[in-house]
Amino acid sequence: MQITNISDAKSSLSSLIARVEKGHKIIIGKAGKPVAMLVPYRPDSSPRKLGGTWSGKVKMADDFDTLPPELAEAFYGKSAR
Repeated sequence: MQITNISDAKSSLSSLIARVEKGHKIIIGKAGKPVAMLVPYRPDSSPRKLGGTWSGKVKMADDFDTLPPELAEAFYGKSAR
């Protein structure tokens, strides 16, 4: 792993990113102490769990997408009927 200070990292970010793309890990330090690490991005390929914590707790009315006439009138005026 390569260790570099913040000012060097700022001036050579492109070359550091190129090294990271090749699989290297780079530690960035401040005042001689490690504070951050540049690592290759690995997208999460695990299957997404659908439903969440509300699954089975919420029911949608059959007429959910139907706009009540009085609400349409409030938004659009009497000509909306």
